[in-house]
Amino acid sequence: MATFKGMISVLLLTLNTLFWGVPLIVLTLLKVITPVQRYRLRILNALCAVALNWIGVNLWWMKRWLRPQVQYSVPDSLSPDQWWLVISNHRSWTDIFILLMAVHRRVPMPRFFLKRQLIWIPIVGLAFWALEFPFMRRFSRDQITANPKLATIDRQSTERMCRQARQAPIAIFNFVEGTRFTPAKRDAQLSPYQHLMRPKAGGIAQVLSLLGDQLNGILDVTISYANPSPTFWGFLCGQEAPITLHAKQLAIPQWMYESNYHEEKQHKERFHAWINSLWQEKDALLDNQTDHD
Repeated sequence: MATFKGMISVLLLTLNTLFWGVPLIVLTLLKVITPVQRYRLRILNALCAVALNWIGVNLWWMKRWLRPQVQYSVPDSLSPDQWWLVISNHRSWTDIFILLMAVHRRVPMPRFFLKRQLIWIPIVGLAFWALEFPFMRRFSRDQITANPKLATIDRQSTERMCRQARQAPIAIFNFVEGTRFTPAKRDAQLSPYQHLMRPKAGGIAQVLSLLGDQLNGILDVTISYANPSPTFWGFLCGQEAPITLHAKQLAIPQWMYESNYHEEKQHKERFHAWINSLWQEKDALLDNQTDHD
């Protein structure tokens, strides 16, 4: 029965993607051939509307068909007419839909930092590209040491997104650990946290330096699963154990507006101290929720 439910879920996700894929492809072609910037911006807004409808339909059937056991705690101050930076821990592909269930249409159209490989997903990858999501290549330290120019590629992608973001409200989502948490990855990374990977500060530091004066705040999200090994397939089968999402709004300290993460060592150290402190609080919260499960 669970496998059958999962197959129906995949079918519903596919049909919804194909349905909204038609206007997506048409608008993307128009965006490519339109030379005037203000018209391109209108097309981008139309693409955002298509994406929000795709998200909305998915959340509609997921809530009714899968009936996930999810508890949310989200600030009342959120608005789709404001700019937000959303940071979160990362356990499963399910995280994305749980996050969207909590903040859909309460914040602007989300943009996620994505691994470049995701651009090859049919239709969805095209949507990511057309909506100008920042694609991260995430070169290794050895690769960057051999070719220092590689370090600027991800920064340029983030900068393009932030330039565009100044023209309309945006919610920038970043799973700052860079990968999904597993105990094996945690141990290999020598992470000092029990339930988290080491956070990476570079991406959010760049967003804050480029958009800090326009951002209304940082939304710090902690997602906790009662299931120690959550999977997206298990979620689609309606078998996921209870999930808790806690979000709190953080003010942006004045020093973040003036910092230069990539050029000044003291600024980098200050950012790392800030996010490591945040991750210590998040790890304690996850530990407390694990004890209650």
